[in-house]
This record gives sequence, C-alpha cells and structure tokens, in this order.
Amino acid sequence: MTGPDAGRPAPVIDVRAVTKSYGHGAASVHALRGVDLTIESGEYVAIMGSSGSGKSTLMNVLGCLDVPTAGRYLLDGLDVGRLDEHQLALVRNRRIGFVFQSFNLIPRTSALAQVELPLSYAGVRAKERRRRALAALDLVGLADRTDHAPNELSGGQQQRVALARALVTAPALLLADEPTGNLDSHSTAEVLGILDRLHGAGRTIVIITHEDEVAARAERVLRLVDGLVVADHRRPPGPASAPPPTPPVPAAATVPPATTVPSGAFGASDASDASGEGARR
Repeated sequence: MTGPDAGRPAPVIDVRAVTKSYGHGAASVHALRGVDLTIESGEYVAIMGSSGSGKSTLMNVLGCLDVPTAGRYLLDGLDVGRLDEHQLALVRNRRIGFVFQSFNLIPRTSALAQVELPLSYAGVRAKERRRRALAALDLVGLADRTDHAPNELSGGQQQRVALARALVTAPALLLADEPTGNLDSHSTAEVLGILDRLHGAGRTIVIITHEDEVAARAERVLRLVDGLVVADHRRPPGPASAPPPTPPVPAAATVPPATTVPSGAFGASDASDASGEGARR
C-alpha cells in the first residue's frame, strides 16, 4: 500500500454499501438500505434510532450475529463476508466483546466463573483464566464480588460483570446494546463512567441506545432512519462538552492482552454461547 494511508492501521469497522433484507418478493422487508460506516480504533460511537430504524439489525451485522444481504463488512481489517459459521464464531469470541441489556449471566454461577467463560471456550489455561478474569472484575470495580452469583448482585453489578466478561478477551470492539436499559439512574451513571474510562484508555466502543443522555457520552452519534444513516455528528472537543469526570482506571487493573489460541481450540457453538449470541433478536 502506498500513499497517505500507507502504514495506518485498518479501521476497526469498515462497512461498505451494506443492505439487509428479510423475506422475498412483495413481503420482503428492507432493514438496511446501503449503509456506509467507518469507525477508527479508539472511537466511542453511539447509534440511535426509533423502533424499526434498523439499529438492531446493524448491531447484529456489526457483531457478526447476522450477515448482510449485500455489501461488504471488514472488522479490524478482516472481511467477515468470506468466513464460514465456525470462523465467525471465532471472531465473535476473540474480536468482539458483547454487552446486552438483559446481562445474559448464568444463574447460580459466580462472577469469576462468568468472566472466565469466554477464556475457557478459547482454550486458555485455568491459572491464566483466573488471573485475567480477576483483573477484568477489578477493572469494573467488583474485586470484592468475585464469588457472588447473579441473584446476590444488584442490576448495576450484574451489568458490570457482563462488562468484565466482554473485556476479558481484550477484543478489538466493545459492542453494547442498550446496556443501561434495565438500570436505575445510579447504576446507569456507574456503567457510563466505566465506558468513559475505557474510552479514555483507547478502547473502541459502539453503543446502541435510544436515550439522548446515554448517547451524549459518546464522541460521535449516528442516527438511523428507515435503514439509512441520516446523521453523523461528532462532538466538538473541549472541556465544555466533556462528560463528568470519573476516577482513572488503576494501571494494575488493565486486562492483559489475549493469548493466541489455535484455531481448533473450540467449536463454533461453544464460541457463540460465550459471545452472547443467545441474545440474537
């Protein structure tokens, strides 16, 4: 590659003329109608839209939970349209961290075991799994709740466990679908504060939301109408537009980089479970 872009890293998300249709003939529904979208490493982007706008469909495509009808999607430089279902499961497990509105935690299972799960499916050894899971729980402020099951945690704490689980594989993309939808105002502030700090540390975050106050924390807001991106607003830099200050992430709590795992280390169905595919809508 030559020219001004030579040597630059690939965008984390590169969507080109993506469409998604369901059904056939007169009964077909066009959920996405030619979406073009580029999200660079380290960006914090909110995607907004009313019911039926296509935002959930776009989230499923970005999360490799569904495939476009037409167009091209590159995730961290990888053309996912060329992958089979097993390879897509590997991508979901290793390159995307999912956070859903409903938490998707396993009943009667400790927070530590919940966070270890994606690493277990990826074939990471027990000692390393525990070390990285503890670091991820510390990152979200739950170092003292490692042995607690979901029914022993508040809604905000459960969502923070889900955040830790999403982060433990050090994914290229953190994809959050209405992550504060089931939370009270105090827990919402806690979760948004964690996302602010993750963004400040260079994480790439895409959040799907219908709440203006949640989208306002992002540096960039996209609006979808009838399957098209109709607005792409970037927040101007400066202290006046910055979110409320939050405590810095302790250096010791940084989640270590993911260990390279042989491609045959786990099956597609296992990886799908670890990535939260059960919440596909």
